[in-house]
Amino acid sequence: MSTLIVLGTQWGDEGKGKVVYYLSKQADYVVRYQGGNNAGHTLIFEDKPFVLHLIPSGILFPDKYCLIANGVVVDLKSLKEEVNVLAKKKIVVKGRLFISEQAHIIFPYHKIIDGILEDENVKIGTTRKGIGPAYADKVKRIGVRAIDYLERDVFEDLLEKNLIEKAAILENKMDIASLKKEILGDYSEFSEFLRPFVANTSFMIEEAISKNKKILFESAQGTLLDLDFGTYPFVTSSNPIAGGVCSGAGVGPTKINSVLGVMKAYTTRVGEGPFTVELFDEVGDYFREKGEEYGATTGRSRRCGWFDSVVVRHSVRVNDIKRLIITKLDCMEDLDKIKICVAYKYKNNIYKDFPASRTIQKYAEPVYEEMPGFNGKVKGVTNFKSLPINAQRYIKRLEGLVGASIDLVSLGRKREEIIEVNGGTSWF
Repeated sequence: MSTLIVLGTQWGDEGKGKVVYYLSKQADYVVRYQGGNNAGHTLIFEDKPFVLHLIPSGILFPDKYCLIANGVVVDLKSLKEEVNVLAKKKIVVKGRLFISEQAHIIFPYHKIIDGILEDENVKIGTTRKGIGPAYADKVKRIGVRAIDYLERDVFEDLLEKNLIEKAAILENKMDIASLKKEILGDYSEFSEFLRPFVANTSFMIEEAISKNKKILFESAQGTLLDLDFGTYPFVTSSNPIAGGVCSGAGVGPTKINSVLGVMKAYTTRVGEGPFTVELFDEVGDYFREKGEEYGATTGRSRRCGWFDSVVVRHSVRVNDIKRLIITKLDCMEDLDKIKICVAYKYKNNIYKDFPASRTIQKYAEPVYEEMPGFNGKVKGVTNFKSLPINAQRYIKRLEGLVGASIDLVSLGRKREEIIEVNGGTSWF
């Protein structure tokens, strides 16, 4: 049994797609266990940027099986477009891509409601792709799963109930009869597309484990966007943490071997919400431009700040992370001084553990320690000991602050631009 979870330790956008792409070569199965097409993984494929939103990046390897598990919410139009893009690149998904029969489907009314809530309620910074409302329907027990969608009588009954339930919020925005006609008009196309992919993915994973296959579980977003352990309410609608694999993929907790956390050498976040280390100066601008910090899904510019060890230490604990990869170290080049947030300060109190209080999250000030910048280039270095000494010291200091070993160092966007600190590490 060899199972590995790859997840983000900050607010997402840490470079998980590249990491999964890098590790997929060792895996037999790659499983996405939560989120929807509100996430985007940017990879360098055939020397060009390539974005996947729903399908695991392991699909780029012809001998890998990729699963979209029950914890994911699926926009069929978006999924079909992604499959078509892959087909144009001669990447065959038939017989390798499987979607859980229990995964919930996103419909046009979810996107409409998402926009209404964003405009009229608390501004979260949602992607307006219907993710939250689809998860809300799941919790309210009126959601439509893939298996329900493929049984037309069941689907039509659920659709009618959903439109009645949502009439109060929808009727002032659009004609509900026209919306129903649109959804039913798309049924033949999308059901025919979906049917070959639907499977009992929980059983598939169990069977793969029994055969000692290597399974990589891929998270979207990051720990600080987790519904329970993130900066609530400015979070996503699912659980990107390691514990989310159990409910999101149908796997028992004793069958998880290890967790690899992905962390950026500095910190970014997209959307609204507290961000203690956010920079509004030329350093923040430097990170944004050097790191090309623009959302893969939305194109929005990311908020940037120094490395926040309070956040990553929280993630290490919540996810039981023993090993980390640090990404975008090359984007720290040319800085004379580097700051690290080691604690928060609020009303003369020091917080080394991430606070749950909305007030403290919003108004706390970062407590920084300072280190000298890197004397020399890190881009293109292939051995840890060949990194500038100050870069090595920075990495070792971060290890001490967050309580986990940094075993991989990413120095660029390409798959091969990774240093294995301990050399030839087996991840499964």
